[in-house]
Amino acid sequence: MLRVGIAMLQGARHEHAEALRGASKELGFDVEIVQCRRHEDVDSTLDALVLPGGESTTMRIASQHESLLNGLFDWMDAHPQRPVLGTCAGAILMAEPGDGRAAFLGASIARNAWGRQRESFEAVVSVTLEAPEVDAPKAVEPAPRDRFSHQPLEVSSQAAASVESGFPGVFIRAPRFSNEGLRADAIATLGEEIVGVLDGARLGVTFHPELTLDRRFHRWLLTAATLTKEAE
Repeated sequence: MLRVGIAMLQGARHEHAEALRGASKELGFDVEIVQCRRHEDVDSTLDALVLPGGESTTMRIASQHESLLNGLFDWMDAHPQRPVLGTCAGAILMAEPGDGRAAFLGASIARNAWGRQRESFEAVVSVTLEAPEVDAPKAVEPAPRDRFSHQPLEVSSQAAASVESGFPGVFIRAPRFSNEGLRADAIATLGEEIVGVLDGARLGVTFHPELTLDRRFHRWLLTAATLTKEAE
């Protein structure tokens, strides 16, 4: 049984949970999804972490009361071999943790660098990330509303399924990685633009894979967590 923590700060948290449920079904893994809302929720029993998107400044402010962000960064410092997936603002937090901490991603990143909300877009992304392949996405029953009345958005299979030529990238007020001083592996590109980097066990992307039915990023996370757990 893998235990995967999701930082419940902001953004598509519940959609990441659905993607993890789908990926676990595709891989045949048993996964417990842990909603991390306080520092103490991020403990040593977690095998992997997901840092969803949102607005990075708001996420920093929102985390102060329960010290969640410090808990996430402490966990990442303590477990450098355990995988982390950061999407959009999650990638910003990994690249720029602040408070004198060393970056968890060896890449410079700029907030909202693609433009405002109206400049959000979808485009096919080229991905070289090594992740188990599947014949087709596995359907999962939608999760019921939680005690806060939250429920994941429905993902359209027609609009968001995997495409032969690449990955269906959803960019929402997206940040941008800089090619200068890159110290991580580029694993996703949009033309000449780097939109995904892998630094050891830390994966950051500027788009939203949780809003598609192509779950290869979540399959990567679960597979990497399994291999690390076996090695430990």
